[in-house]
Amino acid sequence: MISESFDVQDCLQRIRAGDLSSAQRLIEHLHPLVRRWVRNHLPRRESEEDLMQEVFLKLLQKLDSYQPRAGVPFEHWVSRLTVRTCLDALRAERARPEWRMADLSDGETEWLDYLLNKQADTPHVPDREAKSIVTRLLAQLSPSDRLVLTLLDLEEKSTQEISELTGWTRPMVKMRAMRARRKLRGIAQEMKLDT
Repeated sequence: MISESFDVQDCLQRIRAGDLSSAQRLIEHLHPLVRRWVRNHLPRRESEEDLMQEVFLKLLQKLDSYQPRAGVPFEHWVSRLTVRTCLDALRAERARPEWRMADLSDGETEWLDYLLNKQADTPHVPDREAKSIVTRLLAQLSPSDRLVLTLLDLEEKSTQEISELTGWTRPMVKMRAMRARRKLRGIAQEMKLDT
């Protein structure tokens, strides 16, 4: 968990003065946050550690460009850097594996039916099945569509927060979300028809 007593500004000054042990302490301090952000924005776990390393490298390389602002914690700057790094990685991820309804477990199939038909009763299968089908569906979207839906619907961030994290305008966030949801429904319906 993040330490409340950790003095980020003092640590940043020491890093700028060349103290490598302070850089290590900053990375240790931020590690749980960055891991959570990376996991939330990159569904494929096999590159999680590599992506976290990239975030920390960029953090240390761009540290001189960080300007503290009153009321805005350092972690906000780190979260923007992390989200943008994840977005870059998602853009680079060109080939998304295709999947068919036959590839789904019974529980995933029930959740897909539930999502498409908007039934009143949720399926009586484990929540991990729901998470699995959502992850599979999101993986079929473009990186920017996946990012906006993850931030808006899964992390429940406001359009203003998403705008600040991504650099998109609020109307652009709303438009991307609407289009991404439409694409997601289309992908799910195509899956259903392929059975």
